[in-house]
Amino acid sequence: MGYGFTTAAYVVAAVLFILSLGGLSGQESAKRAVWYGIVGMALAVVATLIGPGAGLWLLSLILIAAGAVVGVMVAQRVQMTEMPQLVAAMHSLVGLAAVFVGFNAHIEIGRVLSAFTEAGEVFPLELYGVVPAGAAMVAEQFRGFAAVVAEKSGVELTILRVELFLGVVIGAITFTGSVVAYGKLAGKVTSAATKLPGGHALNAGAAAISVLCLIWYFNTGGLFPLILMTLAALFIGYHLIMGIGGADMPVVVSMLNSYSGWAAAAIGFSLGNDLLIVVGALVGSSGAILSYIMCKAMNRHFVSVILGGFGGASGPQMEVEGEMIATDADNVASALEEADSVVIVPGYGMAVAQAQQNVAELTRRLRAKGKEVRFAIHPVAGRLPGHMNVLLAEARVPYDIVLEMDEINDDFPETDVVIVIGSNDIVNPAAQDDPNSPIAGMPVLEVWKAKQVFVSKRGQGTGYSGIENPLFFKDNTRMFYGDAKASLDTLLSKVT
Repeated sequence: MGYGFTTAAYVVAAVLFILSLGGLSGQESAKRAVWYGIVGMALAVVATLIGPGAGLWLLSLILIAAGAVVGVMVAQRVQMTEMPQLVAAMHSLVGLAAVFVGFNAHIEIGRVLSAFTEAGEVFPLELYGVVPAGAAMVAEQFRGFAAVVAEKSGVELTILRVELFLGVVIGAITFTGSVVAYGKLAGKVTSAATKLPGGHALNAGAAAISVLCLIWYFNTGGLFPLILMTLAALFIGYHLIMGIGGADMPVVVSMLNSYSGWAAAAIGFSLGNDLLIVVGALVGSSGAILSYIMCKAMNRHFVSVILGGFGGASGPQMEVEGEMIATDADNVASALEEADSVVIVPGYGMAVAQAQQNVAELTRRLRAKGKEVRFAIHPVAGRLPGHMNVLLAEARVPYDIVLEMDEINDDFPETDVVIVIGSNDIVNPAAQDDPNSPIAGMPVLEVWKAKQVFVSKRGQGTGYSGIENPLFFKDNTRMFYGDAKASLDTLLSKVT
């Protein structure tokens, strides 16, 4: 197939990807948006396989089939509670791919240069449009990416080296950063912000080494500066994400999504693939915008988060006075029976217990009794942007009663009962009352202003982020201890 078909297919695929991103902004259009993305990706793969420079069909089909099998297995085994770490793992693969493509481009440059040198010809071609016959013969022996390299001028070759260098830098940072994020989200690595002695000075030093390696590589084209830079970038990715605490992990996931997009764009520049450039830019920019929006929702400085918590809060936190008072299903059911308005605040605890179906059933029963039931969703509830919305949609909770924080926060003083299911930071009054709290200034759901608050929680621990919550000690709050699903099973037996 010619360049015309491939270009047209890439344009259509790019439009489908844009429609997919746009559709994902609303729950009603999300399913259609996913299909836009699937069709766009299928079209892009087919166009690439049959387009100019196509080859190695058998190997390509084997790899596609292997990837499809692994994808199906992962989709069947991974629970919704594991989606945040799965997304982080996928980002790491994009970063690793960028590193491999960068090193492969370097190897191909070296191979082409060696062939020209052995033939006694000059490379890159700098003859202002006149290509010697000997050089043309050398260039004709190459196929695929090497053929593209063989036809580059000196300026184009320099640009290619810069592109592959940047691709390796971004890819390496994305790879180790995503691996660490996976470990934190999966509970295999401590969720606390952890830095090596020297803190940000180490990150700055590694970044300085990367810049010096770029100059070194720019002038010599040698392998050693590329390897040294890769090691420095791998360290930066590791140390940056280790320095970010559990409360900021939702931002980290979207930030790594942005990194993976820019890594893909860098791959596109190196390979001369327009669609990769477009898709990478879409993912990179949308991830960056989402990260900024989430930082704003958490009252975090965007630069502070991406630099590994630079400038975080310090000082002793306020001591919490009072005691947690436990309650049981009978008391919760009685309060719900008397209430006219109920707000449910879901969090990661609901996801872990897989209690969304129970929550949906409780909602249906309460609404059947004529009670107003709504859901309050904080922008960073769970460990992934939109995590709670996906779970509630899976349980078929009506979209129109699922409200964002800004839409419902002013209604809490008129709310009879609030049920908090597995949330901590997003309902923590310390964000407003304690200037030394790690979440100081973060906008939160002001559930403590309701008449009664019931908190479904496994125990008296501080949760994933390790931050104490004064809400649990307030006079109008009662603790409904136990696994969320089991507690709601008991509650449902009382609410008929």
